[in-house]
Amino acid sequence: MSDEELRERIIDQIRTVYDPEIPVNIYELGLIYKLEVDEGMVKVEMTLTSPACPVAESMPMEVNEKIQAMEGVKDVDLQLVWDPPWSKELMTDEAKLALDMF
Repeated sequence: MSDEELRERIIDQIRTVYDPEIPVNIYELGLIYKLEVDEGMVKVEMTLTSPACPVAESMPMEVNEKIQAMEGVKDVDLQLVWDPPWSKELMTDEAKLALDMF
């Protein structure tokens, strides 16, 4: 499997993770800032909607575990970052539509 194929499968897996307060997956919310795959080594930079988010500890762990369990993944380096701060402008059009934000 190519790195690009694995990256697309990882995105599909990330789309199964939802912010408990917002009925949209974290990928569409724009919480994933970077996703790189190099020979099974996965680097992820993600954020949360707020540093005070109640899932600040559990959500990154959930994302890490879901990616780590995937076939073809050798290791995951997941970093939780706060810069740039998350904003509604990072959401996909689908997420904005789902949340009636147009």
